[in-house]
Amino acid sequence: MTEDKAAAFFDLDRTIISGSSVFTFGWVAYRAGMVPTTQLLKDAASAVTFKFSGASDDKTEAVKARILEAIEGVEVAAFTDVADEVIPKLLHDVRREARGLIDLHADAGRSTYIVSASPVEIVGRFADAMEMTGGIGTVSEIADGVYTGELAAPFCYGEGKAEAIKTVAESEGYDLARSYAYTDSAGDLPMLEIVGHPVAVNPDRALEAIAYHRGWPIVEFSRTRKKVVKRTTAASGAVALAIATYALGRRHGRIAYTRR
Repeated sequence: MTEDKAAAFFDLDRTIISGSSVFTFGWVAYRAGMVPTTQLLKDAASAVTFKFSGASDDKTEAVKARILEAIEGVEVAAFTDVADEVIPKLLHDVRREARGLIDLHADAGRSTYIVSASPVEIVGRFADAMEMTGGIGTVSEIADGVYTGELAAPFCYGEGKAEAIKTVAESEGYDLARSYAYTDSAGDLPMLEIVGHPVAVNPDRALEAIAYHRGWPIVEFSRTRKKVVKRTTAASGAVALAIATYALGRRHGRIAYTRR
C-alpha cells in the first residue's frame, strides 16, 4: 500500500443529491412501462418519508426488494437505456456544496467515489458524469442478458458499503486511515467507522447524536445556504479542526499527486 494514497467516499441520496435516486429511477422506469402507476405512487410516498426522516433497516430492506423487483426479468440493454435517462435528472439535483467538496478532494489528489445502494449501473454512470473516480453500487445477478431479481454481491448498504469500500481500498492501495467518508444516515455507520476522517452530512437524528458525541464534523448542505460545520461536544474546536484537516489534506494530496 502506498502510504500517501487516499480516497473520499460519498453516499448518494441526501448527500450528493437532495432526494432519492431510487425514486428518480422509478419515475423514468414508469415512463418506460417498467413500473405500474400504483407502485410509482408507493415509491413517491417512500421517497418523501425518506427525505425527511432518513433511512432505517426496514426501509432499506424495502428499497432492496423494490430494486430487485423492478428489474427482475428485464433485459440488461433495456435497463441500461433507463439508467442513461436517469443521469441528467440526478445531475440537476446535485448539491453545490457536495460538488465543491468532491472538487476539493480531487484537487488534493484523492480519488473520489460514490457509494450507494442504488444499482451499480446507475451509480457508475453517474460517477462518470460527475467526473469522479468510480461508483460503487448494488450488483444484481444477470443470466443470459436478463436480470434474475437476485443479488450478485452483498447489498451495498450498512456493512455492505463498508465491505465494498475495503475491497476497493485493497485493490487500489488506498490508506483508509487517510481517507474520508460522507453520509447522512446512521445506517451507514460502518462506512464512517472504517475511515480516518468521517463526516456526517445532513444527518438523521441517530447519526447526528453519534457524530455529536464522537466529535465528528457535521456538515449541512442546502441549495440556499452555504456549508455549515457544527461544533461538537467531544471537540470544542471541531470547526477549526475540520478546516485544518482539509487544508493539510490539500497540501498532502498535492505532494502525493506529483509523485504519481
